[in-house]
Amino acid sequence: ISYAYYSVQHILRELWSGWCFRYMHATGATFVFILTYLHILRGLNYSYSYLPLSWITGLLIFLISIVTAFMGYVLPWGQMSFWGATVITNLLYFIPGLVSWICGGYTISDPTLKRFFVLHFIFPFIALCIVFIHIFFLHLQGSSNPLGYDTSLKIPFYPSLLCLDIKGFNNVLVLFLAQSLFGILPLAHPDNAIVVDRYVTPLHIVPEWYFLPFYAMLKTIPNKTSGLLVMIASL
Repeated sequence: ISYAYYSVQHILRELWSGWCFRYMHATGATFVFILTYLHILRGLNYSYSYLPLSWITGLLIFLISIVTAFMGYVLPWGQMSFWGATVITNLLYFIPGLVSWICGGYTISDPTLKRFFVLHFIFPFIALCIVFIHIFFLHLQGSSNPLGYDTSLKIPFYPSLLCLDIKGFNNVLVLFLAQSLFGILPLAHPDNAIVVDRYVTPLHIVPEWYFLPFYAMLKTIPNKTSGLLVMIASL
Protein backbone atom coordinates (compact mmCIF):
# COMPACT_ATOMS: atom_id res chain seq x y z
CA ILE A 1 0.00 0.00 0.00
CA SER A 2 2.97 2.31 0.57
CA TYR A 3 3.81 2.14 -3.14
CA ALA A 4 0.37 3.17 -4.43
CA TYR A 5 0.95 6.92 -4.20
CA TYR A 6 4.58 6.81 -5.30
CA SER A 7 3.82 4.58 -8.28
CA VAL A 8 1.55 7.33 -9.63
CA GLN A 9 4.26 9.91 -8.97
CA HIS A 10 6.75 7.68 -10.79
CA ILE A 11 4.45 7.57 -13.81
CA LEU A 12 4.06 11.35 -13.75
CA ARG A 13 7.70 12.29 -13.27
CA GLU A 14 9.89 9.46 -14.55
CA LEU A 15 8.17 7.68 -17.43
CA TRP A 16 8.32 9.15 -20.91
CA SER A 17 5.00 10.95 -21.52
CA GLY A 18 3.68 9.32 -18.35
CA TRP A 19 2.04 12.57 -17.29
CA CYS A 20 0.15 12.60 -20.60
CA PHE A 21 -1.29 9.12 -20.14
CA ARG A 22 -2.13 9.86 -16.51
CA TYR A 23 -4.05 13.04 -17.28
CA MET A 24 -5.74 11.55 -20.32
CA HIS A 25 -6.95 8.69 -18.14
CA ALA A 26 -8.21 11.06 -15.44
CA THR A 27 -9.80 13.43 -17.97
CA GLY A 28 -11.40 10.47 -19.73
CA ALA A 29 -13.50 9.74 -16.65
CA THR A 30 -14.75 13.33 -16.65
CA PHE A 31 -15.73 13.21 -20.31
CA VAL A 32 -17.40 9.82 -19.91
CA PHE A 33 -19.68 11.28 -17.23
CA ILE A 34 -20.33 14.46 -19.22
CA LEU A 35 -21.53 12.37 -22.16
CA THR A 36 -23.41 10.03 -19.83
CA TYR A 37 -25.34 12.84 -18.15
CA LEU A 38 -26.13 14.40 -21.53
CA HIS A 39 -27.35 11.02 -22.75
CA ILE A 40 -29.55 10.65 -19.65
CA LEU A 41 -31.04 14.12 -20.23
CA ARG A 42 -31.76 13.18 -23.82
CA GLY A 43 -33.38 9.97 -22.63
CA LEU A 44 -35.60 11.88 -20.20
CA ASN A 45 -36.52 14.32 -22.96
CA TYR A 46 -37.52 11.47 -25.26
CA SER A 47 -39.26 9.59 -22.42
CA TYR A 48 -37.13 6.47 -22.76
CA SER A 49 -38.93 4.94 -19.80
CA TYR A 50 -41.34 3.53 -22.38
CA LEU A 51 -38.38 1.38 -23.51
CA PRO A 52 -37.87 -0.70 -20.35
CA LEU A 53 -35.10 -2.94 -21.68
CA SER A 54 -33.05 0.01 -22.91
CA TRP A 55 -33.68 1.90 -19.67
CA ILE A 56 -32.62 -1.02 -17.45
CA THR A 57 -29.43 -1.73 -19.41
CA GLY A 58 -28.61 1.98 -19.44
CA LEU A 59 -29.07 2.12 -15.67
CA LEU A 60 -26.72 -0.84 -15.25
CA ILE A 61 -24.09 0.92 -17.36
CA PHE A 62 -24.46 4.05 -15.24
CA LEU A 63 -24.11 2.12 -11.97
CA ILE A 64 -21.03 0.26 -13.19
CA SER A 65 -19.52 3.56 -14.36
CA ILE A 66 -20.07 5.11 -10.92
CA VAL A 67 -18.47 2.16 -9.12
CA THR A 68 -15.56 2.05 -11.58
CA ALA A 69 -14.91 5.78 -11.24
CA PHE A 70 -15.06 5.58 -7.45
CA MET A 71 -12.56 2.73 -7.30
CA GLY A 72 -10.28 4.54 -9.74
CA TYR A 73 -10.46 7.64 -7.56
CA VAL A 74 -9.20 5.63 -4.57
CA LEU A 75 -6.24 4.03 -6.35
CA PRO A 76 -3.87 7.08 -6.52
CA TRP A 77 -3.90 6.99 -2.69
CA GLY A 78 -3.94 10.72 -2.09
CA GLN A 79 -5.55 12.41 0.88
CA MET A 80 -8.89 12.93 -0.85
CA SER A 81 -8.83 9.37 -2.20
CA PHE A 82 -8.40 7.82 1.23
CA TRP A 83 -10.85 9.99 3.13
CA GLY A 84 -13.45 9.87 0.37
CA ALA A 85 -13.27 6.07 0.41
CA THR A 86 -13.48 6.12 4.21
CA VAL A 87 -16.65 8.21 4.12
CA ILE A 88 -18.33 5.95 1.56
CA THR A 89 -17.39 2.70 3.31
CA ASN A 90 -18.59 4.08 6.66
CA LEU A 91 -22.02 4.51 5.09
CA LEU A 92 -22.22 0.74 4.60
CA TYR A 93 -21.68 -0.21 8.24
CA PHE A 94 -25.42 -0.57 8.82
CA ILE A 95 -25.20 -3.85 6.84
CA PRO A 96 -23.30 -6.32 9.07
CA GLY A 97 -20.16 -7.73 7.50
CA LEU A 98 -20.43 -5.79 4.24
CA VAL A 99 -17.51 -3.42 4.84
CA SER A 100 -15.10 -6.17 5.88
CA TRP A 101 -16.21 -8.20 2.85
CA ILE A 102 -15.58 -5.33 0.44
CA CYS A 103 -12.43 -3.93 2.03
CA GLY A 104 -10.85 -7.14 3.29
CA GLY A 105 -10.70 -5.58 6.74
CA TYR A 106 -12.35 -2.97 8.91
CA THR A 107 -10.63 -0.02 7.22
CA ILE A 108 -9.26 0.94 3.81
CA SER A 109 -6.02 -1.01 3.59
CA ASP A 110 -3.77 -3.03 1.29
CA PRO A 111 -6.37 -5.73 0.42
CA THR A 112 -8.83 -2.95 -0.44
CA LEU A 113 -6.51 -1.37 -2.98
CA LYS A 114 -5.73 -4.73 -4.58
CA ARG A 115 -9.43 -5.55 -4.92
CA PHE A 116 -10.27 -2.11 -6.25
CA PHE A 117 -7.42 -2.30 -8.75
CA VAL A 118 -8.64 -5.64 -10.16
CA LEU A 119 -12.29 -4.57 -10.26
CA HIS A 120 -11.38 -1.20 -11.77
CA PHE A 121 -9.82 -3.12 -14.65
CA ILE A 122 -12.61 -5.69 -15.07
CA PHE A 123 -15.73 -3.52 -14.70
CA PRO A 124 -15.21 -1.47 -17.90
CA PHE A 125 -15.26 -4.68 -19.95
CA ILE A 126 -18.50 -5.71 -18.26
CA ALA A 127 -19.93 -2.26 -19.02
CA LEU A 128 -18.80 -2.58 -22.65
CA CYS A 129 -20.70 -5.86 -23.02
CA ILE A 130 -23.83 -4.23 -21.58
CA VAL A 131 -23.34 -1.30 -23.99
CA PHE A 132 -23.67 -3.69 -26.93
CA ILE A 133 -26.84 -5.13 -25.38
CA HIS A 134 -28.10 -1.58 -24.78
CA ILE A 135 -27.51 -0.64 -28.43
CA PHE A 136 -29.21 -3.84 -29.57
CA PHE A 137 -32.36 -3.00 -27.61
CA LEU A 138 -32.28 0.58 -28.89
CA HIS A 139 -32.22 -0.59 -32.50
CA LEU A 140 -34.81 -3.25 -31.73
CA GLN A 141 -37.31 -0.87 -30.15
CA GLY A 142 -36.30 2.45 -31.72
CA SER A 143 -34.61 5.29 -29.89
CA SER A 144 -35.88 8.51 -31.49
CA ASN A 145 -39.57 7.88 -31.80
CA PRO A 146 -41.32 8.82 -28.55
CA LEU A 147 -44.71 9.11 -30.29
CA GLY A 148 -44.48 5.57 -31.65
CA TYR A 149 -45.54 6.76 -35.10
CA ASP A 150 -44.47 4.45 -37.92
CA THR A 151 -43.52 5.99 -41.24
CA SER A 152 -41.44 5.12 -44.27
CA LEU A 153 -39.94 8.64 -44.38
CA LYS A 154 -36.67 7.79 -42.70
CA ILE A 155 -33.20 9.32 -42.86
CA PRO A 156 -30.45 6.91 -43.94
CA PHE A 157 -27.50 6.53 -41.60
CA TYR A 158 -25.03 7.24 -44.40
CA PRO A 159 -24.03 9.92 -45.21
CA SER A 160 -25.98 12.46 -43.16
CA LEU A 161 -26.04 10.81 -39.72
CA LEU A 162 -22.54 9.38 -40.11
CA CYS A 163 -21.10 12.80 -40.94
CA LEU A 164 -22.97 14.31 -38.00
CA ASP A 165 -21.53 11.68 -35.65
CA ILE A 166 -18.00 12.25 -36.98
CA LYS A 167 -18.38 15.99 -36.47
CA GLY A 168 -19.55 15.51 -32.89
CA PHE A 169 -16.74 13.04 -32.19
CA ASN A 170 -14.14 15.48 -33.50
CA ASN A 171 -15.51 18.28 -31.32
CA VAL A 172 -15.37 16.10 -28.21
CA LEU A 173 -11.87 14.91 -29.14
CA VAL A 174 -10.58 18.48 -29.44
CA LEU A 175 -12.00 19.42 -26.03
CA PHE A 176 -10.64 16.22 -24.51
CA LEU A 177 -7.11 16.81 -25.81
CA ALA A 178 -7.20 20.47 -24.79
CA GLN A 179 -8.17 19.56 -21.23
CA SER A 180 -5.71 16.65 -21.02
CA LEU A 181 -2.69 18.49 -22.41
CA PHE A 182 -3.25 22.04 -21.18
CA GLY A 183 -5.43 21.62 -18.06
CA ILE A 184 -7.91 24.36 -18.97
CA LEU A 185 -10.19 23.50 -16.03
CA PRO A 186 -8.74 22.34 -12.68
CA LEU A 187 -10.75 19.15 -12.17
CA ALA A 188 -8.69 17.31 -9.54
CA HIS A 189 -8.69 18.35 -5.89
CA PRO A 190 -5.25 19.68 -4.81
CA ASP A 191 -5.35 17.64 -1.58
CA ASN A 192 -5.19 14.49 -3.66
CA ALA A 193 -1.60 15.37 -4.58
CA ILE A 194 -0.65 14.79 -0.92
CA VAL A 195 0.21 11.30 0.27
CA VAL A 196 -2.28 9.71 2.67
CA ASP A 197 -2.03 10.73 6.31
CA ARG A 198 -4.52 8.84 8.47
CA TYR A 199 -4.08 11.35 11.31
CA VAL A 200 -4.89 14.48 9.29
CA THR A 201 -8.40 14.89 7.92
CA PRO A 202 -8.87 17.42 5.08
CA LEU A 203 -10.96 20.44 5.98
CA HIS A 204 -13.43 19.68 3.19
CA ILE A 205 -13.85 16.15 1.87
CA VAL A 206 -15.30 16.82 -1.56
CA PRO A 207 -15.71 14.19 -4.30
CA GLU A 208 -15.23 14.63 -8.03
CA TRP A 209 -17.81 16.86 -9.70
CA TYR A 210 -19.74 13.94 -11.22
CA PHE A 211 -20.45 12.64 -7.70
CA LEU A 212 -21.66 16.00 -6.37
CA PRO A 213 -25.42 15.28 -6.80
CA PHE A 214 -25.08 12.19 -4.59
CA TYR A 215 -22.80 14.06 -2.19
CA ALA A 216 -25.46 16.78 -1.84
CA MET A 217 -28.06 14.18 -0.88
CA LEU A 218 -25.78 12.77 1.82
CA LYS A 219 -25.04 16.25 3.20
CA THR A 220 -28.67 17.35 3.15
CA ILE A 221 -30.00 14.46 5.24
CA PRO A 222 -28.52 14.32 8.79
CA ASN A 223 -28.83 10.54 9.19
CA LYS A 224 -26.20 8.82 7.04
CA THR A 225 -28.25 5.64 6.55
CA SER A 226 -31.26 7.63 5.36
CA GLY A 227 -28.99 9.68 3.11
CA LEU A 228 -27.58 6.51 1.57
CA LEU A 229 -31.06 5.10 0.96
CA VAL A 230 -32.18 8.35 -0.67
CA MET A 231 -29.05 8.35 -2.82
CA ILE A 232 -29.73 4.78 -3.97
CA ALA A 233 -33.41 5.57 -4.58
CA SER A 234 -32.45 8.54 -6.77
CA LEU A 235 -30.83 6.18 -9.23
